[in-house]
Amino acid sequence: MIGLFSSLSGRELEIDEAVFKSELTTGHRNRDIAYMMLNTGMIEKDPEQVLDLYFRQGSVNVTASDLATMAATLANDGTNPITGHKIFDTRYVRDVLTVMNSCGMYDYAGEWAYDVGMPAKSGVSGCIIAAIPGQIGICVYAPPIDNQGNSVRGIRVCHDMSREFQLHAFNNHTNARNVLRRDYRADMVRSNRLRTLEERALLAETGRKISVIEAQGALFFGSTEQLLRKLTSLTQDSQYVIVDFKRVHHADASACKMLVRAVRALAASDTELMFASIDDEWPLDRLTRALAETEEGHSMLQFRDADAALEWCEDQLLAGNGSRVGTKFSLQEINLFNGLSADECRLVEAIVRPLVFEKGEVIMREGDPANLFFVLPRGTVSVEIKIHGKGERRKRVASIGPGLSFGEMALLDGGRRSADIVANERVICYGLGVEELHELAEDHPNVMITILSNLTREFSERLRHANDEISVLE
Repeated sequence: MIGLFSSLSGRELEIDEAVFKSELTTGHRNRDIAYMMLNTGMIEKDPEQVLDLYFRQGSVNVTASDLATMAATLANDGTNPITGHKIFDTRYVRDVLTVMNSCGMYDYAGEWAYDVGMPAKSGVSGCIIAAIPGQIGICVYAPPIDNQGNSVRGIRVCHDMSREFQLHAFNNHTNARNVLRRDYRADMVRSNRLRTLEERALLAETGRKISVIEAQGALFFGSTEQLLRKLTSLTQDSQYVIVDFKRVHHADASACKMLVRAVRALAASDTELMFASIDDEWPLDRLTRALAETEEGHSMLQFRDADAALEWCEDQLLAGNGSRVGTKFSLQEINLFNGLSADECRLVEAIVRPLVFEKGEVIMREGDPANLFFVLPRGTVSVEIKIHGKGERRKRVASIGPGLSFGEMALLDGGRRSADIVANERVICYGLGVEELHELAEDHPNVMITILSNLTREFSERLRHANDEISVLE
């Protein structure tokens, strides 16, 4: 028990032997109660042994700060907020707080629950601890106690704090509707996959069949019910619905049950439901486990983020509409060379360097000189940047598919690469040397004029669509 109390306070605690001996020799009322409990079968051991342990517990030296930390541990789902150690399993915290709420203030417990509304425990030493789950742990110490054994000034302080800061347990400020951050359709907000003109036109026409819901905050019964209402309404005219959990920090057992039932309900429908930004790590591990335990959970699509889910859905729509997603493009079919004559295409083909990269290979590295730019007839690649901070990591900011080009900034400024380009699969690239292209343009200026015109048009379209996306997401 000393070990438990010490872990709750975050420091080593000790028993005050003088206080223990005083209690042992003068605690006649407690001794009387112990023998009555033995008589009624509530305890089985020697009452003197039980009392010895009881008096020792009541003789542990603590400070107000120690007790506040203990209360804060209860408020923090059983994790000590100072040390970060898990002291109580979360499922037991509810039981402890319930007992504190029902009888922690002796015969004053009912009036306390009405006026103050915080689970609390008082002691005849003149201290009171109180806890509001998820918010605060409090200790008040003022020795003079009333005839019910509670600190007179401690009660007043807690009463004033509860009223001033609206800490009463039934002052509910939860707004379940806040779970819906926003929703949008893929005709207005696309993935970071760069597409050909044909693909962009098809997505503008059919993208409304893809819906994305961004959830946020905590998922419990009320908030999950709001989320499922929105999800159900979107299934009426959506072929794909993506639920993004990136900003969800908690999902309780009831939320997991409701989401699993939603997966089951939609399994036989024409709408494909998929989840993004959940994994098997806290805080959504409970949801991941719940989904894995269902047959539908095994087959239901889950993606690392909403962008990856959007890209997959777009590919399905495009393939269903006859678009050449993933097929090989000839040089004449690549956007960058639109408008070149057959003879001019043959001139460009003469300086092309066919290159093959296997999955995971870095085609371009951030910071390298920009001597080449690439066109992509087959396969897909990812654009990745470094995220600096606590431990360097990489983030995918775009993907590029067949019929498109990358590294074109080499044509404009010849500076250094601003990102890594990594092969997502086995890809075929056509590399074009900037110097060789400039030499070709000296005798055939229309080649460079056409390429730069197409490049400018592409950048302009990307910027225009980015502006449209920003206005939708605001």
